[in-house]
Amino acid sequence: MVNKVILIGNVGGDPEVRYLDGGVAVARFSLATSEVYNNKNGERVTQTEWHNIVLWRNLAQIAEKYVKKGMMLYIEGRIRTRSWDDQNGVKRYTTEIYGDNFQMLSRKQDGNDRSQDTPMPPAPDLSAGSDDSDDLPF
Repeated sequence: MVNKVILIGNVGGDPEVRYLDGGVAVARFSLATSEVYNNKNGERVTQTEWHNIVLWRNLAQIAEKYVKKGMMLYIEGRIRTRSWDDQNGVKRYTTEIYGDNFQMLSRKQDGNDRSQDTPMPPAPDLSAGSDDSDDLPF
């Protein structure tokens, strides 16, 4: 069986990074992917999908340092759906992409500073050593 997702899109907001007990970092942010097509009337239509991205440990720390709203990212990961009961006892669901690897395809956006000529370091491939057994209810 295979659970593999590959996305290329734009970051919807700066990552929110939390540090759990033991110093484990977890980053969350949205990623927009768009599909452009012509409808039956020949009009150009753009359809955007928003994805909830979750990165753990070293990938979360790299995202905290380098990933900013508007950047284009390549992300490889897995689809995870989780559920919880809200304050009124209603079961809620969310679908997230747990990133195993990502690559920055554009530079960090720092206001109007265009003087960044140094390349961004590539994110390490942590897929072999990742342990996401910390299934946390958030």
